[in-house]
Amino acid sequence: MENKSINLEKEFQARIDRGENIEAKDWMPEKYRKTHIRQISQHAHSEVVGMLPEGNWISRAPSLRRKVALLAKVQDEAGHGLYLYSAAETLGISRDELVEQLLEGTAKYSSIFNYPTLTWADMGAVGWLVDGAAIINQVMLTKTSYGPYARAMVRICKEESFHQRQGYEIMLALANGTDAQKQMAQDALNRFWWPSLMMFGPRDEDSPNTEQSMKWKIKKKTNDELRQQFVDQTVPQADILGLTIPDPDLKWNDENGGYDFGEIDWDEFWDVVKGNGPCNRKRMEDRNNAWDNGAWVREAALAHARKQAEQKISKTA
Repeated sequence: MENKSINLEKEFQARIDRGENIEAKDWMPEKYRKTHIRQISQHAHSEVVGMLPEGNWISRAPSLRRKVALLAKVQDEAGHGLYLYSAAETLGISRDELVEQLLEGTAKYSSIFNYPTLTWADMGAVGWLVDGAAIINQVMLTKTSYGPYARAMVRICKEESFHQRQGYEIMLALANGTDAQKQMAQDALNRFWWPSLMMFGPRDEDSPNTEQSMKWKIKKKTNDELRQQFVDQTVPQADILGLTIPDPDLKWNDENGGYDFGEIDWDEFWDVVKGNGPCNRKRMEDRNNAWDNGAWVREAALAHARKQAEQKISKTA
């Protein structure tokens, strides 16, 4: 039995090494399955919780055009959560269990959504920086080794790319506006820059999952490589806006062909991850309230589905 397990693992790794996709009904190590459940569910939860700080600004957006665009973005994020919950279900976990983990606070989601959105400029910063960081993470995932996850990411990346452009356009309008508007944009950048760098996770040396995830091609680049890519991509964009990255240690490195940047406050990162960020408790309270208030919708949908099924049976009887 032990030899059979070893042979299965060897063949599994050989498929990974050949660049093949692993599908839902294929044999896989239990740790591979659990790693994907953790990663996909965290991603799904992030999409759902990420609707909260943006949804808060729909009614306060400065024009009808901005309201409609933000409403569409929030709707997209709800869809992303649904795609991802569906992908996670192919690994043998129910959506009810995934949602319960989120509502109980036992599942994680991106730390960035535990920061408040204080001004309209924050909607620009979230689109530009947060979605920009997400795209760098997620484009890599379109080539991840688990097929259902990789395929779900194709559409998500296309929509996230549009969200990033939408956020940058908000920042551009503010940066080219009045002095007060430009200052509002700079303030949003100041507050979201470092949390955006934290989105890529802990340093490689402190990440317990990176080595195995790279071996299984769940990830194609490490946390630090992705973070460097984000900095190199975003600094020139800030220059075009005429805004200043809030990092006195930021400088171009000719030898490396990229930007050197300052040290992230890892104490803050771990504090937020552990549930002690500015908005952790509020986000969970709001999600639980939304779940409770939406009970009648779920009950009505189930009742309608039952009625449809009964009518179909009666017609075929």
